[in-house]
Amino acid sequence: MISSSCFSLVKINPTTQPTIVNASNSTSPHSPPLSNLQRPTSPNHNNRLPIQSTRRNLLNISILTIIASPISPFLSSTSTWAQTQESLALESYTDTNEGFTLLRPTPWTKVEKAGATALFEDPSKGGNNIGVVVTPVRLTTLREFGDPQFVANKLIQAEKRKESTKDVEIISSSERGGQKGDDVQVYEFEYKLDSTRGGVKRVFSAAFVASKKLYLLNIAYSDNPEKPLDDHTRMILEQVLHSFHVINISSPLVNSQV
Repeated sequence: MISSSCFSLVKINPTTQPTIVNASNSTSPHSPPLSNLQRPTSPNHNNRLPIQSTRRNLLNISILTIIASPISPFLSSTSTWAQTQESLALESYTDTNEGFTLLRPTPWTKVEKAGATALFEDPSKGGNNIGVVVTPVRLTTLREFGDPQFVANKLIQAEKRKESTKDVEIISSSERGGQKGDDVQVYEFEYKLDSTRGGVKRVFSAAFVASKKLYLLNIAYSDNPEKPLDDHTRMILEQVLHSFHVINISSPLVNSQV
């Protein structure tokens, strides 16, 4: 979920496996309001200057707004993912301007959309899509905002506040390392969203911070009860999710078949 900008992708690291943290029961019916994004502080922290607290609150609100809004424009259809091996063949996509790379289905079309750094749509089912948003932030790492479970809780709270949301359920949250040679930590999330705008969707998200930029990947696909996500399609989507990485800006443009 993100509001102003979009993302891009990198080559999958087969040696890196995320550690899954089951977060299905992590949210509380008494969750704090969206505007209160700071963790609870102990009494000995009450002597901080008001300006420090205010700046922290504004920063947290800004980051959560970015993480929670870009999915919306990508989830406007009730279409289902293409199931054939041909339509799910993957190739590498690299954006050297923004500095990220990922795998994407070869036949999917790159389209232009306001706020998105990169957006790919299934040409036969436009509601199935992969979107990337890149936006400047004051953070140097995503952990400065919170751990994966904390961010997942805030993301779900933000989804629940949307008028179009009928139900939302977090399935998992995880953290993995970047590629060899960098120290970027990547957060990954999976959740199910039922909304009046797009029916039941499965959403995979990945986020990381590098060079004072927040990179966010969102993968949306139909997961209606009458045609649930199959194992083969899920495996392909997870490959795309795990392939999202930062790159060295000086690296050559890559666009090779996988």
